[in-house]
Amino acid sequence: MTDRRSRKRRTMVEREAELTTVDEALDQLTGPGPDAGGALLAFSGPAGLGKTTLLAELRRRAHARSCTVLAARGGEQEQTQPFHVARQLIQPQLAGTSEQELRAALGSWYSIVGPALGLCAPEQGAPPDPQGLRDGLDWVLTHLVVKRAPVTLVLDDAHWADPESLGWLAAFAPRAEYLPLLLVVAYRPDELPADAEAFRTLPGRAGQRPLPLAPLTPAAVAALVREWLGDHADDVFCQEAWAVTSGNPFEAVELAAKVREKGLPPVEANAPLLSDLVAAQRGSGLAARLERLGPSTVRFAWACAVLGTAIPQDLAARVAAIGTEEAVDATGRLRDARILSAATEEPDAGLEFVHPLIATGIYRAIPDALRVALHGKAAAAVVDAGLGASAAARHLLETHPENDPWVVRILREAAGENLRAGAPEAARRQLARALREPPDFDERAALLYELGCASLLTEPANTVNHLRAALAEPFDDPALRQGIVIRLAQVLAHSDRLADASEALAREIPNTQDVRARLRLQSEQFMWDAFNAAEPDSPARSRRLARLADRLTGRDLTERYVIGLRAWDACLRGEPVDVVLHHAGRVLERPFSWAHEDRGFEVPVLVAMAHMYADRPGRAEELFEAGTAEFERQGWRGAHLSFAYSLRAYIRYRRGRLAEAEELARAGLRLAERVGRRTPVHWYAIAILLTTLLARGRVDEAWELAREHEYGRPFPAAVVFPDSQTVYAELLLARGQVRAAAAELEEVDRRLTPRGIQNPAWCPWQLHLARAVVADDPHRARALAGDAVRRARAFGAPSGIGQALRVAAEVAAPEDRAGLLEEAVCLLAQAPAGYELARALGALGAELRDADLLARAVVTARECGADGLVARATDVLLGLGGTLPSGPDGKGGEHELTEEELRAARRAAGEPAPDGSGRPGQIPEWDLSAACRKLGTDLPGLPAALKAYAP
Repeated sequence: MTDRRSRKRRTMVEREAELTTVDEALDQLTGPGPDAGGALLAFSGPAGLGKTTLLAELRRRAHARSCTVLAARGGEQEQTQPFHVARQLIQPQLAGTSEQELRAALGSWYSIVGPALGLCAPEQGAPPDPQGLRDGLDWVLTHLVVKRAPVTLVLDDAHWADPESLGWLAAFAPRAEYLPLLLVVAYRPDELPADAEAFRTLPGRAGQRPLPLAPLTPAAVAALVREWLGDHADDVFCQEAWAVTSGNPFEAVELAAKVREKGLPPVEANAPLLSDLVAAQRGSGLAARLERLGPSTVRFAWACAVLGTAIPQDLAARVAAIGTEEAVDATGRLRDARILSAATEEPDAGLEFVHPLIATGIYRAIPDALRVALHGKAAAAVVDAGLGASAAARHLLETHPENDPWVVRILREAAGENLRAGAPEAARRQLARALREPPDFDERAALLYELGCASLLTEPANTVNHLRAALAEPFDDPALRQGIVIRLAQVLAHSDRLADASEALAREIPNTQDVRARLRLQSEQFMWDAFNAAEPDSPARSRRLARLADRLTGRDLTERYVIGLRAWDACLRGEPVDVVLHHAGRVLERPFSWAHEDRGFEVPVLVAMAHMYADRPGRAEELFEAGTAEFERQGWRGAHLSFAYSLRAYIRYRRGRLAEAEELARAGLRLAERVGRRTPVHWYAIAILLTTLLARGRVDEAWELAREHEYGRPFPAAVVFPDSQTVYAELLLARGQVRAAAAELEEVDRRLTPRGIQNPAWCPWQLHLARAVVADDPHRARALAGDAVRRARAFGAPSGIGQALRVAAEVAAPEDRAGLLEEAVCLLAQAPAGYELARALGALGAELRDADLLARAVVTARECGADGLVARATDVLLGLGGTLPSGPDGKGGEHELTEEELRAARRAAGEPAPDGSGRPGQIPEWDLSAACRKLGTDLPGLPAALKAYAP
């Protein structure tokens, strides 16, 4: 006991500065007052410089201050086991609780993080995406810290942590300073992965990071030697000890222990012997020292090196093929030789190597063929011990292919567990290894399909190859074939290869005998064709879709998907609003999931957006709120949630709630940044934020955003909302780059017109082009605007007609402007489009020089948060001698109806206009206009909106 205590004290020599930093951080964590709080500490240094010993002392001091200590250690052999470190940190705090208690502790995150932490089995259904899982782990750790504060979290050997845990913890690290948490990591700087850069560079209140550990000075090594060997050790002997160990504390202590064990006097005459003693601690010297302990001990040590950390003695005995008594003897000899020790002071904690350098040395000394065989035995032993396929899989990854069906089965089982637990990269590695085994002939296609599913998020190009290879295999399972084709089309479409996605489905449809399976494939093809801006024969596809959808009753999900696509197609082509809403209503007669296990979320989004363009944005928001809640419950917090936030922002923009739209758009962009730049979700998030910033009058900020994110050509191939190229042209127009804007819009014309997609309520490219060419070709500008007005009237949404009329007035002859603007204001006052109403009011007030209309424009623009429009209307109003009205500032606003607005809405709902439109010169009362905007509907939709309204 005295030796252990003195050894701990000796190895802390010359670490006073580091311990002072530790004490300061712990004082800050546990102290009272305003400066109390968490911090991040990172210690770096090569192997053997005392990082583990320093962290052990830190843990002791944290316990002495009544801190909850969460501890984990990366392992060289466990790096391929996902969430190995996360489980070490969190599992002990929650293990042993009942399922009911665990569900209460994890809340809505139970089924998302529970499997990753090994606390419950994965549930059937679509797995969480990696970002959703990280968010869940963030939540669990944050709540654990708050509940058990103050908390010290210690991660040793961070460079060997599994990628899933390390990436999560590195992203979480900045939060430490805002929680009662001291987060401490130690790592070897030359081995730390790139995704853990936060531990190298993050600044904070704790001072410079990381804190590098320096080798010991000659004086410090001399002090260690004399404490082990006595004060009589002479200077030359101590100096040589420092030289041969290079000041490495681990090697210095081991050298001193070896000198004492051999009984060598620490005098100058024996100094030349020190280099050989140090060599015996490394590489072949370590192997030779181990061999002297006997064959069974060697086999036991090798088994322990293969198993990694926290090694159960009985499991190591089985891998080493020795009996229980031999294992006990081997353990004792390895402990005496300072090779093994107990992992912790707990009785059943298992064994670990005294130092990672020893573990690495022994592992690498195992003959190659034997090492592979030992991993194979370890896999079998782990499965027999009931530790599961995932624990066995890391060993199987180290074995050579031998055409063993058992290996394939275990690897597929482990991959399934990891995929459902949110670790697709680990699943991909395991399935790729299973493919090399190889699998039996009749399961190769299924394995390739599973591999494609696992690679979907990380390696789309490889996913395509795997799925195409699966289709090339001879197999007789129609359901599997359908799943492969659908997944192949999905990954092609999400890689912006929409034509290839459609072609893959088209090849399969004629060969599919089952009617329902064929309809499912047709629905997928209709969907990707709907997004493809370069579809060769879009009108013919629309006719086929209409004939098919009109025959279907919506009896199952596939039929409802086809009907939903029909609603969207009608919207794009500008068929009457009633047609669009009829088909969208058929889809929603029964609950319509946004997070179905084997479906995309595209059709539910299209149905919701069809409501928005049909002047039912309130209903669209209801659908998006339900869909967003589904995504969050499912743990889909990457691309899915980003799309949801961004498109909800676009709905708020269309409603004229610009401040809220900007907030949601920025939230969508933050989520998209986590997915990755230049991805579809990132592109669309930028487009919607740009649109919102332009509406708010912040042109320069929008331009800088576009430049920062390289928003421009080449544009995605998909037809989306809003159209990316049209948004870019609008930005160019706002900057006065008229000719460049016109060139972009001419390209939009060439893209969309052949497809029959000319509904200006969806994409007002004609209106923007009219503005761009009016100076050079006013006749063409008026023709473009007139055609847009005609198409908007055919669609029938008041907001679309009003916007078209306003732009038509902008390019019209002076004598025609007032009439067009009056009708625009009349229609927009009956629509849920506050920003467009404010623009039309401002234009009409300026045209008629009417101070009352301008004052109304200022108030409406303020309500919307359209600061640029407020400024322009204010200038004109004051120039006419008008008085600036008071009103809201657009920073949130109240969206509940006033009593006057509610009465007006109920009155209008009782006697709606026959055609749902207004008449020029007859502007409805402003209370009714405000009610339409707040309820998110036009006049025909008021009865349903009022029925659902609950202030």
